[in-house]
Amino acid sequence: MADLHALPPQPEGTPWPTEAWDEADPPPEARDALPGALDRVLGPDADPAVGHTNAVAVVHRGRLVAERYGERLMGPLAELAGVVPGPLGPDDPLGSWSMAKSLLHLAVGVAQARGVLDVTQPAPVPAWGDDGDPRSPITWDDLLTMRPGLEWTEVYEGFGDDDLPDVVTMLYGEGAADMARYAADKRLVHPPGTPEAYLYSSGTSNIVAGALRRALGDGGDDLGAWVREAVLDPIGVTSASFGTDGTGLWVASSYVDMTARDWLRLGLLVLRGGTWDGTEVVPAAWVDHGRTPRSPDEEKLHGAHWWALPDRDDGTFMAHGFEGQRLIMVPGRDLVVFRQGTTAAEGKDALNRHLRAVVDLFPRTTGG
Repeated sequence: MADLHALPPQPEGTPWPTEAWDEADPPPEARDALPGALDRVLGPDADPAVGHTNAVAVVHRGRLVAERYGERLMGPLAELAGVVPGPLGPDDPLGSWSMAKSLLHLAVGVAQARGVLDVTQPAPVPAWGDDGDPRSPITWDDLLTMRPGLEWTEVYEGFGDDDLPDVVTMLYGEGAADMARYAADKRLVHPPGTPEAYLYSSGTSNIVAGALRRALGDGGDDLGAWVREAVLDPIGVTSASFGTDGTGLWVASSYVDMTARDWLRLGLLVLRGGTWDGTEVVPAAWVDHGRTPRSPDEEKLHGAHWWALPDRDDGTFMAHGFEGQRLIMVPGRDLVVFRQGTTAAEGKDALNRHLRAVVDLFPRTTGG
């Protein structure tokens, strides 16, 4: 396992935000520059390349130090869906896209700690049949590290109606009836668990969700309800809602909505190594399992349904989603930064640059 930056404890005297966030001013080092840095993401000086931001918020040393909300992004589809125009606020749930994958990882870790499964063992996937199927050796860990070796296309732009990528077919086409089965039916193209098997795949996450429901038995029939009990209820998250496919399975690749403050609670949980107010919610070793970098992917490193940044020396890791969804944890600065909105592919670098600028305003609080 790679050397990981130590995760900071909750500062003495700082209340846990189980019921409400304690608010504070930013530290002196960030106080003057932070408003302008946030303006570049959401405000009068927002960089047009960033696109539309619904919310951006910052937690430093366990306290909420900045929080901004935008306006609902309206269009013909929003109007048809009955969306009411107006400002967003702390009570409005915000979508996840692939940030949901990181919550799924935590849920698997809790299930393992409770003796439900062993991630080193093959995942229970009926589509892979018995030992004669070359996919049957694929383990939970192969899936979580995105190294099952299965064929998949994860493309969201630049395709035609007669050439839909797998992820679009799964989420919106024929695969939506049973997303886990659709993804599990893909053929094996690389040996599972090997570096060359790495391929970022939303289908892989839904295979994990299906396997988790199966491993839990009757208790997993409503997987979202189980995730609430296992991970979210202990930290005071009350706003979570889970999108499902045609079988009622949580679409863990893409669909969980929570308020910004509840997303920040999830970020603080992992920044604190899975312990909340003296209670272990997720094993610390499992948090490390997720944030351990393994596979290069553009400017990032994929761990196990979490991401790390190779050019940072402050231990930054994150949950990451399509169109610029970000939940960023920075152990070396005791910081959580959340951003949700709609950023086009060509604006991704600008968004990341501005969020890094926000992070870098805060002083280092721990060593490596």
